[in-house]
Amino acid sequence: MAERKGFPLRLDPAVFDALQRWAAADFRSLNAHIEFLLRRALREAGRMPADAETAEMEKTRHRRSR
Repeated sequence: MAERKGFPLRLDPAVFDALQRWAAADFRSLNAHIEFLLRRALREAGRMPADAETAEMEKTRHRRSR
């Protein structure tokens, strides 16, 4: 598994609550959902690094083959 970097994230309580409800509705942890949203925003903005895109595709392919 790829190395993960941790850092504190300060959010407005209303934003935190909304993200937590959204994550739960999509059966994701809050951390996984925030990463999902950030990756999608990077991809849509054309700023996703090529190596991160490849790693994401491999992870998705592995999940689907289960």
